[in-house]
Amino acid sequence: METANRLYEALSGAQASEVDAEEPGNWLRHAASLSLTKSADGLFDPKLVLSWLLTALAVPSVYVGLLVPIREAGALLPQLFTAPHIHAMARRKWAWAGAAAVQGAMLVVILLVALTMEGAAPGLAICAALAVLALARSVASVSYKDVLGKTVGQARRGAATGFAASAGAAVVIIFALILMVAPVERMTIVLGALTLAALAFLGAAVIFAGLREAATPEEADTAWRAALGQMRLLWREPGLGRFVIARGLLVATALAPPYLVLLAAEAGNRAFERLGALVLASAVASLMSSYVWGRLADRSSRRVLIYAGLAGAAALILALALRAAGLAGTVWALPLALFALMIAYHGVRQGRSTYLVDMAPEDKRLPYTAVANTAIGLLLLGAGVFGALASLAGAAVTIALFAAMAAAGAAVAAALPEAEG
Repeated sequence: METANRLYEALSGAQASEVDAEEPGNWLRHAASLSLTKSADGLFDPKLVLSWLLTALAVPSVYVGLLVPIREAGALLPQLFTAPHIHAMARRKWAWAGAAAVQGAMLVVILLVALTMEGAAPGLAICAALAVLALARSVASVSYKDVLGKTVGQARRGAATGFAASAGAAVVIIFALILMVAPVERMTIVLGALTLAALAFLGAAVIFAGLREAATPEEADTAWRAALGQMRLLWREPGLGRFVIARGLLVATALAPPYLVLLAAEAGNRAFERLGALVLASAVASLMSSYVWGRLADRSSRRVLIYAGLAGAAALILALALRAAGLAGTVWALPLALFALMIAYHGVRQGRSTYLVDMAPEDKRLPYTAVANTAIGLLLLGAGVFGALASLAGAAVTIALFAAMAAAGAAVAAALPEAEG
């Protein structure tokens, strides 16, 4: 207990003697379990790692194009239906722990598929497993903030999630460096990363289940019916509708990375083996840009959406220009384009979340969020299927379409009113 208290004080900046006796242990469990899941997310990242895996398995490109929309939309759409049932649970830690265990189990399935299947079958099986994983992720997303609020004091929550984010980023950078310098086949390293990610999710489930959470039973309601009915806000509230259109077009920054992996494969084995450089570029872009975008969003989240959309379009055009110049096979070309694209992606994430919170009236913030997430989930699926079909014409064609979407998203964002001030 004394060791746990000292560790809690060192990491959280709080004094164990000034908080509830159970908080230090709960805080450490939050930090540990969330660090494991964030590390796992980076080790199997659908945008890069799973896309590389499917490409290496010679799976048709249509399945590669479906990975990101399945993951992203699957984590958004089910929330309308799962939230009421989770809120009816007396101890919601079991929802999060169960969801983490399911995610770990699905990664085991993906690992077994990669080891045993050939042809188009791995694409279908991995996409199906990823869909189940995304559903579990939506359960974890709905339950986590509630459990955190019940078990850790307000002034110490950010330290727990911030520590986990830093730990996850460090693991991803180490993973990228191993991919770049280890004298081992990339497939072996990727399969090992999937194994570690599965174990991390399972370990997180065990750790989180040990939280001391007070029972707070609530009756299940039909909130999801009300949320579905609120979809009419999209046309009754023009500002919300325009925002959803802009955000929907800007999903191009999230959907495009797998096609850079495909572009690398088309450029030849030398470029395709640069997975480590791609993962490193993505991780460094996240570390470098998130804080800056956040500061800019506090001044004008609308401008962040505009700049991020233009940056995303420019990054994708850069990738096409490098390909046209015959440079796509070099060690630096596609990682550079991905670095620029991921900076834009994090700008879109920061801008969209800040704009929605700032533009929504306080009494409509929850329905605005529910409506926006549902609409974007549907748009992600539609854009993902569209991109996957377009990939049949080649990765370059798909990247050009996503560049046009990002530029159009910036144009729509320019027509939005300012949400700050």
